[in-house]
Amino acid sequence: MDPGIRLATPHDAAAIAQVRVMAWRTTYRGMMPAAYLDAMSVEASATQWERILGASPNTSTTFVAEVAGLVVGFASGLMLDAPKLGFDAELSAVYLDREHQRHGVGRRLVARVAAAQRAHGATGLLVWVIAGNKPARAFYERLGAELIVEQPFEWDGMDLVEAGYGWHDLAALAALGDASRLH
Repeated sequence: MDPGIRLATPHDAAAIAQVRVMAWRTTYRGMMPAAYLDAMSVEASATQWERILGASPNTSTTFVAEVAGLVVGFASGLMLDAPKLGFDAELSAVYLDREHQRHGVGRRLVARVAAAQRAHGATGLLVWVIAGNKPARAFYERLGAELIVEQPFEWDGMDLVEAGYGWHDLAALAALGDASRLH
């Protein structure tokens, strides 16, 4: 069954947190310490997502993909307070359960975020990815993102390298949500 995409509500916080934590544990195993991944808390993540999704109207948007009422993925974006590397909005998260990856769901989620941020006035969208996450990098490249920078950064006391990708044509990126499936 093809997942439906809809705007997330505060009621989705726990499901979003579950998808996020499980995705981190599978995607970043071997790139981040196992103890860090194993210690991730769905409850703590849910509390954070409740705050994000319950905030007053703002320029952040989160969409969920669901099948039979179950959230199987999500994507989130926001307008930046100040432009970074020439981009005024950020794709802050895209996570799917393994079963729904490589079927066009991530592309549809990213397209919805791009359209929403464009409606908020965005002219460019930036996304950060752990440099060693080759599948995610390939995903963004297939969607037409340009590699902007690779740089060291610190996450919760861990020294990592991140890659920044960006899109300047949000209309084209948003249109990918209506295009035939990419494989």
